[in-house]
Amino acid sequence: MHLKGRAAIVTGAGRGIGRDIALLLAKEGAKVVVNDPGLGRSGEVTNERPADEVVAEIKKAGGTAIAAYEAVGNFKTDRDMVERCVKEFGSIDLMINVAGILRERMIWNMTEEDFDLVINVHLKGMWSMSHHAIKHMRAAGFGRIINFSSSAFKGSVGQCNYSAAKGGIISLSRSIAKEAAKYGITCNAICPSADTRMTLTEEVKANRKRKLAAGLITQEEYDKQNIARGPEFVAPMIGYLCTDEADFINGQTFHVERGEIFNYYYGEEMKKIQSTDSGGMFTVDELLQKVPTMLKDVKPIVPPVKKADAQKYVSQR
Repeated sequence: MHLKGRAAIVTGAGRGIGRDIALLLAKEGAKVVVNDPGLGRSGEVTNERPADEVVAEIKKAGGTAIAAYEAVGNFKTDRDMVERCVKEFGSIDLMINVAGILRERMIWNMTEEDFDLVINVHLKGMWSMSHHAIKHMRAAGFGRIINFSSSAFKGSVGQCNYSAAKGGIISLSRSIAKEAAKYGITCNAICPSADTRMTLTEEVKANRKRKLAAGLITQEEYDKQNIARGPEFVAPMIGYLCTDEADFINGQTFHVERGEIFNYYYGEEMKKIQSTDSGGMFTVDELLQKVPTMLKDVKPIVPPVKKADAQKYVSQR
């Protein structure tokens, strides 16, 4: 057991990736607070208590766990959850922030509530849980914080609220890493790819079939997309990052899925242009010449749209 004697909180642990992480941490010897309010995919209230099922499964396997039903993002109840972990288990060593919801709309259709709820659960929730946990970790001289981001940080159509939160989570994690390293605490971000109720919806399945039928993807690509990528493939990396041996990994962002792990270089300098002016002032004429050379070999985030095409879309509104 690599985590014997450690105490963990896993948010969003009733289903999907969070569930498999809670089960693996318990298997490795950690005592686990299984947090899940039983909300729906969009944050709607239900009568479900999936946290109880995970706790029962852990106990049946000989592990130790308790359930917590709070929705993250409330400063006071987040604090109470951390305090309960310390009271029940004697410490809070591992803070795994997985909980999240989706409110998917194009930005012109997105409501203020859609934006605020997603930011609150994802970004504020991870900040708040980390804020309370890290106070105890500093005193103990040890801590592992793992925040779940997403490759959507690069920008995702219909998910500007989610993308903004996930980009913020990477920056949050890097900041925590820099602030807390001297206290024996590490903080890393994970961008998972797994089939869960959040990602593999009926709409996603139908869209894959439409693309295949329209010839937009090949049969080989379609078959590859449908290879099962369960959340159990993500959990081992989390278990590893929680170990003592992973103390040298801090402030990193990892993509994790079935059979593949890679890290992102986030915000690093790529190409540079310099002003010819002795005072360092660029002119518009100079930028007209130099900026295209700076971006020459950089893959465009959005392919250029011709004016005629743009006008066509406008006329079809």
